[in-house]
Amino acid sequence: MELVVEKKESDSNNNNNNGNNGDNSQPILESSSSSWSATVDSNNNNKEGEDVRERQARDLRAGLHPLKYKFVFWYTRRTPGVRTQTSYEDNIKKIVEFSTVEGFWVCYCHLARPSSLPSPTDLHLFKDGIRPLWEDSANCNGGKWIIRFKKVVSGRFWEDLVLALVGDQLDYGDNICGAVLSIRFNEDILSVWNRNASDHQAVMALRDAIKRHLKLPHGYVMEYKPHDASLRDNSSYRNTWLRG
Repeated sequence: MELVVEKKESDSNNNNNNGNNGDNSQPILESSSSSWSATVDSNNNNKEGEDVRERQARDLRAGLHPLKYKFVFWYTRRTPGVRTQTSYEDNIKKIVEFSTVEGFWVCYCHLARPSSLPSPTDLHLFKDGIRPLWEDSANCNGGKWIIRFKKVVSGRFWEDLVLALVGDQLDYGDNICGAVLSIRFNEDILSVWNRNASDHQAVMALRDAIKRHLKLPHGYVMEYKPHDASLRDNSSYRNTWLRG
């Protein structure tokens, strides 16, 4: 879905208006359990699909332009020197949710620009139902692509990425959980989270899609890190596993 056109139309209107414990000795039990689990997952997926179609139909009846996914903006203002998981979860604040093109622009136009945010701050954009935490069920088996930017250009790349996510422009979109802009003292860090760190094809396709949509200059290096590695070393951006 093209969001830039909607923004131009919105701006024009505004201007006019304003002047694990498995037992190998029990294969039958394991098979039954797997079958039951697959059935539950299938039922859950069907229910989610019905909810999405119902939401989109409701938005269309209201004369709006529904997005493929519903999204939530989150905000984290961390206290320097305090790194406990409890305090991190407590500091994550939900800002706003949206599910239409119109709702997105109303939200986005009122968000503070990255250049005005204090350090250290994290701004998160995630699909509805997924918390911006490594341990979330949608994130725990995944990882993230990381790009470091000079502070003077991070805002532009962040906006381009947000538009690509909201408009479902990146390959393997179902595998994407969300994105984070981390404001730091000497640089800003952009990361895109995906569900499955072991799916090499999807991981590399996501890398290529990010490079393509951001028109990333050749001098920038992208790094990948699985979330389980972040849990082990208690670090989001150090000790990355893959560079590309």
